[in-house]
Amino acid sequence: MDAVNRLARRIPNSALYVLGTLPFLWLVWMTVSGGLGPDPVKYIERHAGLWGLQFLVATLSITPLRRIGVNLIRMRRALGLLSFFYILLHFVTWIVLDMGLDGTAIIEALWKRPYILIGFAAFVAMIPLALTSNNLAIRRIGPKAWGQLHRLTYLIAIGGVVHYLLLVKVVTLQPIIYAAVMLALLGLRLAPRADRRTIPN
Repeated sequence: MDAVNRLARRIPNSALYVLGTLPFLWLVWMTVSGGLGPDPVKYIERHAGLWGLQFLVATLSITPLRRIGVNLIRMRRALGLLSFFYILLHFVTWIVLDMGLDGTAIIEALWKRPYILIGFAAFVAMIPLALTSNNLAIRRIGPKAWGQLHRLTYLIAIGGVVHYLLLVKVVTLQPIIYAAVMLALLGLRLAPRADRRTIPN
C-alpha cells in the first residue's frame, strides 16, 4: 500500500486532467475521421455518458480504498470534475444535436421517458457540486456544510445507474455490472457508520 501511496503522491493533478481528456480527444478524432458509425449523435451520447459514469465510479472508490490503506484522496476532486465534464457533454449532445434545442420536444421527452427525467435530475444535482469543487467554496460555506452538500454524489450515482439501466432496450451484462459496482461502493461507504471504533474514518 505504501508503494501505491508514494506513486500516487508523485502524480500531479494536472497529469490526471490531461489523462482524463484523452477520451474526449479520441471522440474528436473519431468525429473528424468519420468513424462514429451510422448514428454519430447516439455514439457521442453513449460514450460520453459511459465515461461520465466511469469517472463517477472512480470518484466513489476513493473513500473505500482509503479505508484499506490506499490514499488517493487528492485525486477525488479531479475525478469528480472529469465525471461532470463528460456528463455535461452527454447532456449537451442530447439537448443540442439530438433534440435540436426544441423546448417542446425536450419537455415532452422528459415527461414521457422516465429514464431521461432521472438522468436530467442527476445532472442538475451535479452542477452545485462542480461549482463548489474548489478551496474557495469550502472556506465560504464551511467544511461541514460542504461535506453534506457533496453527499449528493451518492444520489447522483444511483440516478446515473438507474438512467443507464432504463435506457438500454435489452438488458445486458454491462449495465448490471455498473449497478452492482455502484451498490457495492455505496455499501462500503455506509458500512463504517455501524462501528466507527473498528473502522477509522
